[in-house]
Amino acid sequence: MFTDPIDDVAQVFTQDPRQVLGIFIALVGAVFMSVGAQLQHRGVVKVEKSTAHSDSGLNVKQLGLLIARPSWVLGTSMLGLAILLQLISLSLAPLIVVQPLGAVALVITSIINARVTHKGLNRASIIAVSMCVGGVGLFVTIAAFTAIDKPVQTDDLIIILIILAVVLLVFAAAFIFLRRRFKALFYILGAGVLYGFVATLAKVVINRVQNGNFEWLTFVCLLGLLLAAGVGAYFVQNAYSSGPPDLVIAGLTVVDPLVAVTIGIVVLGEASQAPLWAMIAFAVAGVIAIWGVFLLSRVHPQQLVDDVIDAPPSGERAIKPV
Repeated sequence: MFTDPIDDVAQVFTQDPRQVLGIFIALVGAVFMSVGAQLQHRGVVKVEKSTAHSDSGLNVKQLGLLIARPSWVLGTSMLGLAILLQLISLSLAPLIVVQPLGAVALVITSIINARVTHKGLNRASIIAVSMCVGGVGLFVTIAAFTAIDKPVQTDDLIIILIILAVVLLVFAAAFIFLRRRFKALFYILGAGVLYGFVATLAKVVINRVQNGNFEWLTFVCLLGLLLAAGVGAYFVQNAYSSGPPDLVIAGLTVVDPLVAVTIGIVVLGEASQAPLWAMIAFAVAGVIAIWGVFLLSRVHPQQLVDDVIDAPPSGERAIKPV
């Protein structure tokens, strides 16, 4: 006996109306994220213009000057509110449903940045943004109908913390020895990976608290969350100094959820009931979204201008119009 697809959709959401509320709250958080990113970028650019440029990332003096920038402080406050809304949404819906919704911030940030800089997105950039949002949108649509929320087991949490420790060591070594070669894309990818762990650990802590299981391992999880958030925030500020804000948001809203969702699928088992076609669709959607980020880093009008300015006089190179 066949059923009406509309009835199937309605049944999914009426079974757990909290998931709908979680999605709505996540979308509101995406708006605050986009505006906050633009304000933070403005503050970082002003601080860099007033101080000596450094190829090794923002120094302690520059970080201190950021606190005195009203635009940066306001942007940070809005991002803090976005994180709070994200945590609330994570308490209401599965990780792989809520986390990818941040891609909405990419569209909003792209529009705001184009208006602020008076540099409209070219055709290639619009295609790249569409790939990011479309890939993540396909991902979250499938996840909304296949994801389940499961209690986090102790073994799962230990595995997540071990993976995070390895990731932090790798990024620390890369930053120490290779930071003078880094451009915006490295910081964007690094921040996205770390924020993916932040979202995952936040979901873990919320889940364990809801189940009355707050003990020493949960406290270690909190410490790992704060450490990943701190390093990720530093990477984001460096990304703002070397790339446009919509490129930064593109990386964060694509890499962040893909990392968090991968952990949710592989470690937490939130897609354990998903059929084979859904798993294949997850992989395809992820490839589309990530390729969109790399494409945007190459064809964004503001990034092309920065590449021309930074190019050495002896190494002139033609940039093909897009």
